[in-house]
Amino acid sequence: MSSESQPNAQGADDLEAAVDEAIDTCGSDLRATIRALIVANSYLESENEALNKAVSHAFIRLGDFAHIPARSIP
Repeated sequence: MSSESQPNAQGADDLEAAVDEAIDTCGSDLRATIRALIVANSYLESENEALNKAVSHAFIRLGDFAHIPARSIP
């Protein structure tokens, strides 16, 4: 296994700190922490889907004009 695919100590420490912060933020209630993470993940997934649709739509629209040569700006 290459060194790039192995997690580094700093990354592991950062992850542990983020876990501790999430638990502390939810008053040490693990169920509340998991609930908050699921809600946040769901929100990010919906944002990602919306952005992917917007990018796909823009790509399709730009594709309609692909036959028109680009103008050079003097």
